[in-house]
Amino acid sequence: MSNDTTNTEYRFRLGDGLLGAQMLFVAFGALVLVPILTGLDSNVALFTAGAGTLLFQIITKGKVPVFLASSFAFIAPIIYGVQTWGIPATMCGLTAAGLLYVVLSFLVRFFGSEILHRILPPIVTGPVIMVIGLVLAPVAVHMAMGRTGDGSAWLVPEPTAMIIGGVALIATMLTSLLGKGWFKLIPILIGIIAGYLASLLMDISGLSATLQASFDPGTLQNWTAPALISMEPVAKSPWFAMPNFTFPEWNWAAILFIVPVAIAPAIEHFGDVLAIGSISGKDYIKDPGIENTMLGDGVATSLASFLGGPPNTTYSEVSGAVALTKSFNPAIMTWAALCAIFLSFVGKVGAILATIPVPVMGGIMILLFGMITVVGINTLVKSGRDLTTPRNLIIVAVILVCGIGGMKFSAGSFGIEKIGLAAILGLILNLILPPEKEA
Repeated sequence: MSNDTTNTEYRFRLGDGLLGAQMLFVAFGALVLVPILTGLDSNVALFTAGAGTLLFQIITKGKVPVFLASSFAFIAPIIYGVQTWGIPATMCGLTAAGLLYVVLSFLVRFFGSEILHRILPPIVTGPVIMVIGLVLAPVAVHMAMGRTGDGSAWLVPEPTAMIIGGVALIATMLTSLLGKGWFKLIPILIGIIAGYLASLLMDISGLSATLQASFDPGTLQNWTAPALISMEPVAKSPWFAMPNFTFPEWNWAAILFIVPVAIAPAIEHFGDVLAIGSISGKDYIKDPGIENTMLGDGVATSLASFLGGPPNTTYSEVSGAVALTKSFNPAIMTWAALCAIFLSFVGKVGAILATIPVPVMGGIMILLFGMITVVGINTLVKSGRDLTTPRNLIIVAVILVCGIGGMKFSAGSFGIEKIGLAAILGLILNLILPPEKEA
């Protein structure tokens, strides 16, 4: 590791404002993707990303150059929660998920980081991450084909949607594979832009209307799809407006469903901190301490959810930008956070994001949710566990089938299902099943 610590010390300088704006640009595509997919407010997500990052810096004494924003791990429970209980109740569950991080941070503080590896090993967290990605697969396919996320209604004719979704997907893949420098850090943003431009061209050229004429939406009679992109809401929205904050409403069902989902991203927090430490040449596990970085992550997540935003997590895209620019000064993330908060009050930002056609997001989601699943597989592979042993087979099998199959347990008003139930079952099995005997 580098011995140059001067470049990693917190120094707030006006000249770093542009670098901070660049860091936000790198995070922007992923940051706004979560609220767009889940029905949350994009401007609130911008505000809570900025506020969460500032709060994280206060708790960690401004020592870690990371930016916190919308977490992909919570997309599935947010979508389900919003559809089932509404946004305020879902925010209650997400706020509680942030408090789980806080509890885990105190466990680490008193018992050391090994306590988490004992109760939540990769044999549990890996399959849970896989379930998070796989349960969303139908949503991605429906949206890429021009339907609503649940597949109940057509929004865009299928031939048109497949072209637009394909453009967004291919652009995202090519940027990830062939992009250089800054471009390699923003594949999602490039995919959104490419899909958006394809939609505009299809509207202008009339190709969308031509394809619609040959499309039979089945039971729909005299169905006419609207233009792919309408700028009327953008014209009507104000330049400056207060973000549409939404506060939580108490809901036990939402808490029990969502909190177990936080297990996997909480464990991944270790990897994120190790990664930025290897980039900057400092050991953040010791200073400011993993217990404090996890505490900061949890409090930031609870704050974001309390205001109606998606849970926060550290962004690997921004860590990549730190490595690219060699800008290790944590104060640069302060500037990124301030830029995010400023943009959250620009009403037209959210209005423009709301005009993105559904197939654009569907195309990107196909890659995104598949990648989440692969992260889970990689977690298992890197652990080096023998998955053919009876104990490991049982744990992985129960988590995958119960999570993907949608198993539900109810007792009166109490209910837990899918990802949450799968995570709890995996945790319990890992604690009660006897260890494998030495060969």
